[in-house]
Amino acid sequence: MQQILIYSDSLTWGIIPDTRNRLPFEKRWPGVFEASLKASGKDVRVTENCLNGRRTCWPDPFKDGRDGSQGLAQVIEMHSPLALVILMLGTNDFQCMHNNNAWVSAQGMAKLVGIVRKAPIEPGMPVPAVMVVCPPLITALKGDMVGKFLGAEKRCAGLPAALEKVADELSTLYFDANTVIGVSQVDGVHLDANQHALLGRAVAGSVIESNILNQDNSNEP
Repeated sequence: MQQILIYSDSLTWGIIPDTRNRLPFEKRWPGVFEASLKASGKDVRVTENCLNGRRTCWPDPFKDGRDGSQGLAQVIEMHSPLALVILMLGTNDFQCMHNNNAWVSAQGMAKLVGIVRKAPIEPGMPVPAVMVVCPPLITALKGDMVGKFLGAEKRCAGLPAALEKVADELSTLYFDANTVIGVSQVDGVHLDANQHALLGRAVAGSVIESNILNQDNSNEP
């Protein structure tokens, strides 16, 4: 059995837009992703590490632990051996207390990739492959998201291209969620259940096509 870790935020945690409720695992995109891989004959187990409000590498002044670069190395160590780590972050980099643009957020993602690759795993365990997933772009903010993400629609412009460039430079897999889904019309940030289903199947297809789960990335002592 191959282990896959998904490291993300509320979009993957499965928050139901305009609520504090959560979709069940089988309806969240990681659950759909796992089921799709298993249906294709892959023997996999997907582990989620998803925290609402998580940034790539910036703290939240109001909530502790939202800097995604803090503790990531230990998360990799904790769940190893891993065949693949999927990083889907960036949305919260554009909250109103940060003056980030797409390039800056993409550098935060690059930092995370480096942390994954340098994590203190046991000798002989594989250095996991990495997939960078660009989240759907923020649009038409509504409700509580208006204040929290004020101006984010403009600041996040160009994120797919910026993340693709980082993925290319660092030789990671890349998937742009914007090619298959969009954010919920309910709040302009999160995902509706049908979008989770579409994303899970699409990411599974991309992983299968990459053939990465058939490769040996052993870390020699």
